Amino acid sequence: MDNTPKLRDARLTLEERVAVLTLDRDDLRNALTGTALIDDIVETVHWANRSSDVSVLIITGSGSAFCAGGNIKEMQYRDGDHRTGPFGGTALELEHKYRHGIQRIPLAIHQAEVPIIAAINGPAIGAGCDLACMCDIRIGSERATFGETFVNLGIIPGDGGAWFLQRLIGYQRAAEITLTGRLVHAEEAVQLGLMMEQVPADQLMQRALTLARQMASKPPHALRMSKRLMKQAQRQELPDFLELCAAWQGMLHNTDDHAEAVNAFVEKREGNYRGR
Repeated sequence: MDNTPKLRDARLTLEERVAVLTLDRDDLRNALTGTALIDDIVETVHWANRSSDVSVLIITGSGSAFCAGGNIKEMQYRDGDHRTGPFGGTALELEHKYRHGIQRIPLAIHQAEVPIIAAINGPAIGAGCDLACMCDIRIGSERATFGETFVNLGIIPGDGGAWFLQRLIGYQRAAEITLTGRLVHAEEAVQLGLMMEQVPADQLMQRALTLARQMASKPPHALRMSKRLMKQAQRQELPDFLELCAAWQGMLHNTDDHAEAVNAFVEKREGNYRGR
């Protein structure tokens, strides 16, 4: 693999242009705090952006959970009225920890150039729910459960969850889920649009890989630019967006992969793309 990041609490594989990042702290239900998973996720996304060998990234969890978010035990007050660790410190110190800690994940994923698929194998709670919502596509098993549960603990989604959730399912539904702190199970998650589809647990990774390989079979530059274009469309006015479309289309019309794609279509065969 191309300069593969050295991960501590996750596993990374790459095959047929599809990278799979497995959060590997089942002992803590793949919690993001108290582990190295924040660094592992951020470094993997940056690596995928840099690597010309990667077309799609899948994120999943090992064990029973997708991701439990913050480690609640670390939020407990000990030694009187004081806390240590990631949730300890003054208001200003905590603000610094959030900005330079967990908030690095939404910023990295927001700037991801490759499609990211969340294969949700179990509960996605708190920041774990938000991590799933940051991805482009979510596929889950019958064991998938979503919980925007911050209000239950007297806090807010400090990782930007309120920004992502309402863009997925609309303000009213997002408000109800956020303000009640209730859990959403797999069937309802599909109905709400939190998940694209539900599959049996033993078929989850195969389904995610099949979808990822379908994407990865496309011309690499066109795939990445299509992903980036959809993100730009969320924050640009139409006239500015059309200017960008024209410029990027001009680039792609002049690639070898475009010529190969047209020839493959006309000749009714699979394309052989080289990323140029």
